[in-house]
Amino acid sequence: MNIKKTIEEYVGVDEHIRLNDIDIDPESIRAILINEVVPPYPENDFYGAEDAAYMETTIPLFQKAGIDVTNVQEILAHGIYITNAVKTPKTESAVEKESIERSLPYLEKELALFPNVQVIMLMGDVAKKCFNRITKKATKKNAVPAVSTYKLRKSELFYDGIRIMPSYIMTGKNILIEKSKVQMASEDLATTFEIISK
Repeated sequence: MNIKKTIEEYVGVDEHIRLNDIDIDPESIRAILINEVVPPYPENDFYGAEDAAYMETTIPLFQKAGIDVTNVQEILAHGIYITNAVKTPKTESAVEKESIERSLPYLEKELALFPNVQVIMLMGDVAKKCFNRITKKATKKNAVPAVSTYKLRKSELFYDGIRIMPSYIMTGKNILIEKSKVQMASEDLATTFEIISK
């Protein structure tokens, strides 16, 4: 299944929205990592160029979690799919509310494509906010409480039978600076991998 084409069939084509133009078997996916926002240039995204900027921090994060990978195809082979919550690049330092609104229908449909998901990791506050917007629409309440990620990390949160793991952002300059958050994100990823490997 081509992710981009399938989502566009349901939601429609928006030239500003950037979706993962990849072919995968959705049934093979057991975990989804939701990053915050697409990068300014498509070649820097997870499924972009071989030396994509987003993979410069993602590969070491996986390796630190004890998952032996060197590229995004190996991550997919482990049953882990990575996407971005916001499908349009940032134009300011913060993600604009309009970008979130525009992206939500696409993210919602994207998450619905994978029938065998056991874990969804929310990599950063924007991912958490977007996921809550989707779940609130369905259940009238947030799946993730409005509490700091640090306090939520050890909680077992579930939505529709899927383990929800709030964690920390996995891309960008900040991840290179905040070593404690990198450590915690890698621990969360190791927990995710353990769950899907059972």
